[in-house]
Amino acid sequence: MSEASASASAHKTITAAVLVIGDEILSGRTKDQNIGYIAEYLTRIGIELREVRVVPDVEKEIVDAVNALRTRYDYLFTTGGIGPTHDDITAECVAKAVGVAIDVDERAVNMLLTRMKREDLNEMRLRMCRIPAGASLIENPVSAAPGFRVANVIVMAGVPRIMHAMLDNVAPTLETGVKVISETLEIGFPEGLYAAGLKEIAERFPDLSIGSYPSFGAQGYRNQVVLRGKDAALLAAGKAEVEALIARLAAQHETR
Repeated sequence: MSEASASASAHKTITAAVLVIGDEILSGRTKDQNIGYIAEYLTRIGIELREVRVVPDVEKEIVDAVNALRTRYDYLFTTGGIGPTHDDITAECVAKAVGVAIDVDERAVNMLLTRMKREDLNEMRLRMCRIPAGASLIENPVSAAPGFRVANVIVMAGVPRIMHAMLDNVAPTLETGVKVISETLEIGFPEGLYAAGLKEIAERFPDLSIGSYPSFGAQGYRNQVVLRGKDAALLAAGKAEVEALIARLAAQHETR
């Protein structure tokens, strides 16, 4: 990438969606462990995750979701449905959505042969080698069967350890933009006491994302205000306003 291109990317917003595929996620049998990981990973490298969907192992549902999300965002990441069983239909659905053919790819076959003998590469295992035409492969150092990227759709395994490795391998090829930075403040008051003041601050800083997040534990309630943005100076100004709000509330509390 040239210096000019790198500079342009540094000020550009790159967006993404995640499509989680699998009946087992929707039934609750399998608890998703990938969404949060991908969200943090993308934020760290300068890609904004804007939407997440979960769909069953149904062709129309997958194709419709792929087409909706890939046209709306710069990247679409999918997880699940690329194994050897009959219900692993993600590759076929992505090929149909993008409008390309799909067949056994010898590059993928050769990857599997690093882990097994050719005579053990049966019909069902070959399903993991079906790759859409024109796709680039995403290496899988854990179990060899690759993911792939076709157009702006990045198809990864649902098994977290494998997905992590695939994401590491594809990340250097992605265009990234300006990174989102954040500040977190502890608030020692119930939300009802600071909600109005926080709303006023949010209205004065429309380019910041300002949210309040309560939690409850053994020590009682705990509230945090998180400010997120792309401009460090603006973020610092917003943080100062929230800190001033907290100080005013503390002073009022002490006089009672």
